[in-house]
Amino acid sequence: MTTQNDRVAQFRQLHSSGCFVMPNPWDVGTARALEQMGFSALATTSVGLAWTLGRADNQVTLDETLAHLRAVAIGVEVPVNADFQGAFADDPQQVQANVRHAVATGIAGLSIEDSTGDSVQPLYEFDLAVDRVRAARRAIDDSGTDIVLTGRSEGFVCGQPDIDETIRRLCAYAEAGADCLYAPRIDSLEHVRAIVAAVSPKPVNLLINAPFITVSEAAALGVRRISVGGTLARTAWAGFLQAAQEIAGAGTFSRFEALPNVDALLDRT
Repeated sequence: MTTQNDRVAQFRQLHSSGCFVMPNPWDVGTARALEQMGFSALATTSVGLAWTLGRADNQVTLDETLAHLRAVAIGVEVPVNADFQGAFADDPQQVQANVRHAVATGIAGLSIEDSTGDSVQPLYEFDLAVDRVRAARRAIDDSGTDIVLTGRSEGFVCGQPDIDETIRRLCAYAEAGADCLYAPRIDSLEHVRAIVAAVSPKPVNLLINAPFITVSEAAALGVRRISVGGTLARTAWAGFLQAAQEIAGAGTFSRFEALPNVDALLDRT
């Protein structure tokens, strides 16, 4: 049985060279399935978790998220990175307190976003955003765990796709103590190159939620880590909805063929 310290060490080693894929399960079962397939690290997905609870993204509480992180981290042996959204707080001191709780779940890494959820001001003001990353860093340092902190800039997610401002923020988050940098929804090879060059030598996470690039192409651009966000969960929902709609509409069951043996995949006896 690996300890949190073991998983943190493994996770940090993965960031030291090369490029690895860190897919996003949405529960313990999907986490174990991905582990069985040989992935060396996993990441949670806030939207995937929300859908399992019958809610939209950003409608899950801190306590529900902490329970989910604990279950997934305990359920697998590989390192788990937490999608911790905006740390469920605006104030840096509360960010620090909430990150402390997240670290205690056994995760090996954690990301902090700079989006506010406010359509009028979708990103935290620059200095506050940096202070929030700095607060997360303090919580991790105080814990003695050395888990990997990822700073996320959400401009391309929340309607402010300014690559210069994104790079400005990512560089500031790196200075504030982020170990890895991440700007979700970047889908331009030119933008990927620019981010990698700007924050080097710190590693960059690339979200791939559409077939615009391959793992080998991302690696050639200098990307160190790849995640898929909620896209695996969305893929599963697509299969479920298509089968259910066929039953409801046509009364037929054609999609009930060539299905996987999930028990065999997850059997640990």
